[in-house]
Amino acid sequence: MIAAVFPDSCSEDLVDALALAGLSVSPLPEIGIDSTAIRDADLLVVELGHGALRQLREVTRIEESFGMPVFLIVAAEHLALVESSGARADFVVSPLDPVEFRIRVRRLVRGEPGDELLTFKDLELNPLNYQATLAGAPIDLTYMEYELLRFLVENPVRVWSRDQLLSKVWGYEYYGGARTVDVHVRRLRSKLGEERASWITTVRSVGYRFG
Repeated sequence: MIAAVFPDSCSEDLVDALALAGLSVSPLPEIGIDSTAIRDADLLVVELGHGALRQLREVTRIEESFGMPVFLIVAAEHLALVESSGARADFVVSPLDPVEFRIRVRRLVRGEPGDELLTFKDLELNPLNYQATLAGAPIDLTYMEYELLRFLVENPVRVWSRDQLLSKVWGYEYYGGARTVDVHVRRLRSKLGEERASWITTVRSVGYRFG
């Protein structure tokens, strides 16, 4: 599997993670939809840095043009930019753990979901193709947004702490911490829309509850 990687002088943590994941690397000195390396790749990996806002704009253009999986490595100070950018990419907060990267990239590119259709009111989740619909209209979710929503639909009413959600949904010790959960919940509420955002309730000082 070929990963187009930006920047071409990425961090040592990312170099180690790419090697552990067994990815063939095609380095990108620049990021843009005209890049041949991106067109030929199976996955785009972007380590956001100086000029993060411009990089996110290019990521969004690439997603819209090619529909390819995109994985971001994000510093904590750039989380707000990622949330407001409109990019559908999955992401982790640095510092990057190589084992976590390998697991999440494999899930992102070659996930093997079950086949049971999940429903809640007019929401439907199809694990076979990772599609979600509201009243028959598709919702554009990232892999981890879908996984979080699926977990909540499968486990309604109960209150889940942020640490529990990290463990249950991300599936391992995750360095991003509680803010990662909060960002994904805000994204889900936005995509569910104003009328349905209240399906995910914040339980103050505890966590979140669905339904």
